[in-house]
Amino acid sequence: MLRLTVIGTGYLGATHAACMAELGYEVLGYDVDEVKISALQSGKVPFYEPELPELLARHVAGGRVAFTTDIDEVANFGDVHFLCVGTPQQPNGYAADLRYVHAAIETLAPRLRRPCLVVGKSTVPVGTATTLATRIAELAPAGADVELAWNPEFLREGFAVRDTLRPDRLVIGVQTSRAERVLREIYAPLLDAGVPLVVTDFPTAELVKTAANAFLATKISFINAMAEICEVVGADVVQLSEALGYDPRIGKRFLQAGLGFGGGCLPKDIRAFRARAEELGAAEAVAFLAEVDAINMRRRARVVELARRECGEDFTGRRVAVLGAAFKPNSDDIRDSPALDVAETIRRAGAHVSIYDPEAMPNAAARYPQLDYAKTAFAACENADVVLHLTEWQEFREIDPAALGEIVAQRRIIDGRNVLDPNLWRAAGWMYRGLGRP
Repeated sequence: MLRLTVIGTGYLGATHAACMAELGYEVLGYDVDEVKISALQSGKVPFYEPELPELLARHVAGGRVAFTTDIDEVANFGDVHFLCVGTPQQPNGYAADLRYVHAAIETLAPRLRRPCLVVGKSTVPVGTATTLATRIAELAPAGADVELAWNPEFLREGFAVRDTLRPDRLVIGVQTSRAERVLREIYAPLLDAGVPLVVTDFPTAELVKTAANAFLATKISFINAMAEICEVVGADVVQLSEALGYDPRIGKRFLQAGLGFGGGCLPKDIRAFRARAEELGAAEAVAFLAEVDAINMRRRARVVELARRECGEDFTGRRVAVLGAAFKPNSDDIRDSPALDVAETIRRAGAHVSIYDPEAMPNAAARYPQLDYAKTAFAACENADVVLHLTEWQEFREIDPAALGEIVAQRRIIDGRNVLDPNLWRAAGWMYRGLGRP
């Protein structure tokens, strides 16, 4: 059986390593971060992701997956090397920062002395795979016996294990039948279960992930643009969304108006797409993504505006409770978190901001130490002049409005995710305000 390695053991890499072990493979994960590798080698996941801790611990204990900081061990071990390093937004621009991708190839390729396949899973600008394939050919001692393929990931945080083991599709970009055959062998359990496979070239495989994220971001910003119109005319965007969603051409998913998207994928990916299109001389083709991004950021400003209004147009000395810190529920990821962006903006305007999140507070406190963090939702809301619901954890949906009303200074709540029951909260004496709702 093929032996697999995973280069980069962050969110994508750690999940992929554990899931490939679940499919029956021997897997070796590699990273330069010794602390992360030590945690993973002991069977501990250094971030929050449902189902993954149990899966990883089981396969580490069983010896099917291991982790190392020795790149020579990786090169000698693997028949297939999955490239899972991060591609963040450049610090001084919109383009993707590919330094980690290039560093991985520069480190691994000179050590590849026998036939193997390198498989990129990272989200990269179109054209990257061709460049990397050329570089591998230049550096690998095994020459043409080392090939590159591209196999983009489509993981949703909070559902990463499910999305890896039961994906809605597999996409592989290949240049030879051998590379296709190897990937078909690796994913045979999924293909046998009926998962669709799209076999294509490098540029198309790279564009699938970028285009998918651009489409999802556009759909989210579309309904948030409709929320802006609804607020002007007194319509209800939740009912509007429901009516639109019954149209099978549109569908209900990603059509929920609210605070907008964040995280480590959608915001940076649509910006990188725009930057790459400009480099290719096709900027006009994705010019609309600038407005998609702008609509998304306006939602954050709108929540701040509504909160200021409920505080008498002045945050000075007011107490604001924020329910949520992660960019989405079932995650501790705070990258480009709309909730924390709103919280910090309000704090800078003079308010005392208290935050509670079931999982993300350690990460939030490390990034925003100037904010205050409470141990429970009720503790965060004590004596609050306004409560902001900004991450739609199930725990927040189940809060008793009457009980919460006993400890706040004013019964005012802004539902930044439009998932709380307005009638329930209003019946308990709360001023309830949702985005795009009367």
